[in-house]
Amino acid sequence: MIPYKDDNPTRTFPFITILIIIFNTLIFLWEIAAPQGMEKTVYAYGAIPQYILTFEKSQPIHPALTVFTSMFMHGGLFHLGGNMLYLWIFGNNIEDKLGHLRFIFFYIFCGIIAAYSHAILDPHSLTPMIGASGAVSGILGAYLLLFPGAGVYTIIFLGFFVQIVKIPALIIIGFWAIVQFLNGLLSTGVVKEGGVAWFAHIGGFLIGLITIKVWLPKRRARWL
Repeated sequence: MIPYKDDNPTRTFPFITILIIIFNTLIFLWEIAAPQGMEKTVYAYGAIPQYILTFEKSQPIHPALTVFTSMFMHGGLFHLGGNMLYLWIFGNNIEDKLGHLRFIFFYIFCGIIAAYSHAILDPHSLTPMIGASGAVSGILGAYLLLFPGAGVYTIIFLGFFVQIVKIPALIIIGFWAIVQFLNGLLSTGVVKEGGVAWFAHIGGFLIGLITIKVWLPKRRARWL
């Protein structure tokens, strides 16, 4: 089941969403081309739970800064592609509702909360976290609250047959959220080498779901 677009129109052009996608792609290309190799680059600029909690300075930049740099790094093409696909589908509507500047801060805020959600549950881990998943999860949480009935065009694979159906966002994102929670419970918050930081996804999703209404611009009263 692969969603690829929604039927939810926007009033503004989502240039921040597009810029984030471009920036993530450029950073991924830089990771691949880095002289020290991709693995060392990830350990240098990824968010390592123990370090971002203790501020232990064992990386080229301050651990607090790795919370930001890690949001734009990815471990592979499918990792990048999956995150950017979901951002492309759902990010434009959240950007439209928040405005461009608020959207940037909301995106980064969700990413920060996501990183620390995982770090607090696995405080001694020395495995770096990378990826836009936490921030994108916040976007999904916001979209679920604001547009639960929006239709999402989804590719369904039925053996050798491929079907395109329109499914409500409530089901698409709700199913995604259930998968994250189940995997988080099964993993007990511990991410092994090359694993997935499920609780980063959960933390980002919940904070986006809970706080999106606070981020919405206040409507000005009209005088008659």
